[in-house]
Amino acid sequence: MKDKRILFVSSEVVPYLPETELSSTAFNAAKNAHSKGVQTRIFMPRFGVINERRHQLHEVIRLSGMNLVVNDMDMPLIIKVASIPKERMQVYFIDNEEYFKRKAVFTDEDDTLFEDNDERAIFFAKGVIETVKKLNWAPDIIHVHGWMASLLPLYLKEFYNEEPLFTESKIVTSIYNKGFEGNLNEALADKVKFDLNETEKISTIKIPNHTNILKSAIENSDAIIYGSEDVSEELTSFVEEKEIPVLGFQEENLKENYLNFYADLVSEN
Repeated sequence: MKDKRILFVSSEVVPYLPETELSSTAFNAAKNAHSKGVQTRIFMPRFGVINERRHQLHEVIRLSGMNLVVNDMDMPLIIKVASIPKERMQVYFIDNEEYFKRKAVFTDEDDTLFEDNDERAIFFAKGVIETVKKLNWAPDIIHVHGWMASLLPLYLKEFYNEEPLFTESKIVTSIYNKGFEGNLNEALADKVKFDLNETEKISTIKIPNHTNILKSAIENSDAIIYGSEDVSEELTSFVEEKEIPVLGFQEENLKENYLNFYADLVSEN
């Protein structure tokens, strides 16, 4: 895998957000690949709880400035960058005043999901792709972590399916048992439909709960990794039906097994 390119896209990454199974695994997957000579880029949302001064985030003017259309509205994209101390890995932050300035991640002080989490997920997916296009950086592997990143496979397969930069990219989605209760905004499917014409693919997220958001990512991915040991039977059965490469939960030897899994996918090209 030396000199190959892996794009890591995650809802959460340490040290910018608290340590969880998801945030730690996303970080370690990137760190391990980077240590073996893989070219890595990490993307995450710039949530308002992230301390920009402490983590030395700075805006990249040449990447910022474009507007992304979400639900027929123009939303300005701001790109910020930081380096993870000691690792020499760059992290790109997708930012927007309307979606990410608030001092919270997914829920308000009453632990209620934000009404616009659906639009934040759409904006994040499109923001990552548009920024990678501006960087002109063609990834061999795109590894997705977390539900807020889980619309990315759908957009890559349907909305950006003619973008030459991603023609050879293999999409890997990690599935975690950490999710959310209830549903996102019921209009999510209609907002995605504004961009896509493929109604069959959109039907998966008609009921926008955590399981269905992940199902959408699974059906648009080339491979799956179990990031948690305990994943619902509904999701594991859905994965089995797709007959795509699967890597089980890695309690040990994550570094070696992830890299071997990536290498096998790249060798299929």
